[in-house]
Amino acid sequence: MQLVATPALARPTSALLDSYGRAGTDLRVSLTDRCNLRCSYCMPAEGLDWLPNADVLTDDEVVRLITIAVQRLGVLEVRFTGGEPLIRRGLTDIVARTARLEPRPHISVTTNGIGLERVAPALAAAGLDRVNVSLDTVRPDTFRAITRRDRFDDVVRGLAAAAAAGLSPVKVNAVLLRGSNDDQAAELLGWCLAHGYELRFIEQMPLDAQHGWSREAMITADEILTALRSTYDLTPHPAERGSAPAELFLVNGGPGTVGVIGSVTRPFCGDCDRVRLTADGQVRNCLFAREESDLRTALRSGADDAEIAARWRRAMWTKRAGHGIDDESFLQPTRPMSAIGG
Repeated sequence: MQLVATPALARPTSALLDSYGRAGTDLRVSLTDRCNLRCSYCMPAEGLDWLPNADVLTDDEVVRLITIAVQRLGVLEVRFTGGEPLIRRGLTDIVARTARLEPRPHISVTTNGIGLERVAPALAAAGLDRVNVSLDTVRPDTFRAITRRDRFDDVVRGLAAAAAAGLSPVKVNAVLLRGSNDDQAAELLGWCLAHGYELRFIEQMPLDAQHGWSREAMITADEILTALRSTYDLTPHPAERGSAPAELFLVNGGPGTVGVIGSVTRPFCGDCDRVRLTADGQVRNCLFAREESDLRTALRSGADDAEIAARWRRAMWTKRAGHGIDDESFLQPTRPMSAIGG
């Protein structure tokens, strides 16, 4: 999609638009920067310096911002992320309060699956629509090597519990790492198809805390598809992709599918409808942005909903045409994925 800048005089007064005419209708809300895994492509083994508790938005502040986004800015989907969102004690209540909004947004959670077995029924009852669970392998030893934790069985039980609770479609997110699990793509797809889960492979992105990402080491979308086609017949899905990040393929003619999210080599910035809110109340209009806009200070300084909505619109208006990873001047964001939210 070719981006054409909107004239400044067309600056919006209601919808969450940027200067290229894209509308932010998909809100990703990070509830914490903390995580109970230490995935090698995300953070070091010793973990990170977490946000001070006083900096993290309260449950009421989170719900207030979501309410403004839904009722004043046209947000249609809310996804709770982390860090690991299941760590957030107030998650179920936040989901329930979000589900009571009018109009009601579609509500999902991206999680590593640890603890999901216990909370899936309560989340479903609260109004959660579905889950995305991160799982890069179905081999316990590889899982332990990547995550630095022996929790594979917990994740598998969490996936089963989500399906049993009706949080469908249950989607699995996977990252392939060269020399680690890059020989397991077809195996992982077969496992997901057998269990009725929808698998999405995601190119490794430059969002690790260690800043060790390199294009040369990344498994590309083309490589992922080549690996899958060694075992399966893949054909493009006939459905319109729209703003979905994944290129969707029918597996052996369907009905099973697999998706590939080529954030780096096949960017979809031109159709992006996402906006992100960090756990400490900062608006980020791109995963790879180095700029943030502070809403927490306005919240805590007594700003009314109209002023906060106006600040949010101004922040969204500055969204760039694309993430710029291919640009020689590209700099990796200071904050890692665990602090941004997926």
